Amino acid sequence: MSKETLAAGTVCWRRVTLPNGGTQLMVLLIHRTKQKDVSFPKGKLDPGESMPEAAVRETWEETGLSVALGSHLGTIHYGIGGGNKKTVQYWAAEVTPEMALASTFTPNSEVQALEWVPLEAARKRLSYKADRELYDVFLELAAHDLLDTFTVTFLRHARAESRGEQFPVDCERPLTETGTVQAATVAHILESFGPRRIYSSTAVRCLETVAPLSERTSRKVRAKTSLSQDNWDTGDLDGLRKLVGKIVSRGSNVVVCSHRPVLPDLVRELILATGSLPGKYVEKAADMPPAGFSVFHLSRTRPGAGILGVETYPLEH
Repeated sequence: MSKETLAAGTVCWRRVTLPNGGTQLMVLLIHRTKQKDVSFPKGKLDPGESMPEAAVRETWEETGLSVALGSHLGTIHYGIGGGNKKTVQYWAAEVTPEMALASTFTPNSEVQALEWVPLEAARKRLSYKADRELYDVFLELAAHDLLDTFTVTFLRHARAESRGEQFPVDCERPLTETGTVQAATVAHILESFGPRRIYSSTAVRCLETVAPLSERTSRKVRAKTSLSQDNWDTGDLDGLRKLVGKIVSRGSNVVVCSHRPVLPDLVRELILATGSLPGKYVEKAADMPPAGFSVFHLSRTRPGAGILGVETYPLEH
């Protein structure tokens, strides 16, 4: 019986200033010690780890770079002997000058060397066909100036106590024991996308859902009445529309925690604010179980490009 190994990695990139004042896009390649090959940072998932977490962790362990995930580049599959196969998901990841200076990399038994290579030269240096095909997706984004992105993540609150005698007021319902576990779990995954701001409904169940993420990232939670189900029930979407417009114009990674009935309108407002095309992906991205979330990737340099991609994570327990 064949066995599948799951792994995740990144294509790290940076812009460097040339002597003539121009800029050059560079891509990071790793020279692995044992395999004697050239590839991208990647590695197998630890038990219970998600793909995004593994991509960030493996990049750190192999390069000393602490990155946040950008656009999802796709998934590659290849055989690894004995009839087994390996599945690897990749994301683009920008490396700022500060991050590059903070790298703690030293040659070791896993990685012999790191090499920053000009965009055009990297493809032919890669040892494997699957990596070259994945890199073609990256090159396509670069050709259209779509690498510099930010993420807007819509998160449904974790499982909460039911409304009843013990919790008669809907907005005061706390998380259940399962919901508390979900909130802690989802915080680890969301951190992989480098949120700079955290917005939440004023309901207790939403505030408790993002509390672990706030603690992990040292980002304060910005409670907004416009994200609450009570406000949504009034039919007033002006505050919701203004908040989404503000998020898009700022161009910074954010997490927005709200309620199941509110999420479809949040997604629709994001489509309107970015001039994106509507479609079935909207319904899928808004239809999430408790603690599920969708990550929308948007361009900083080309706002008219609309939504570049969506990743939906239905958390399961």
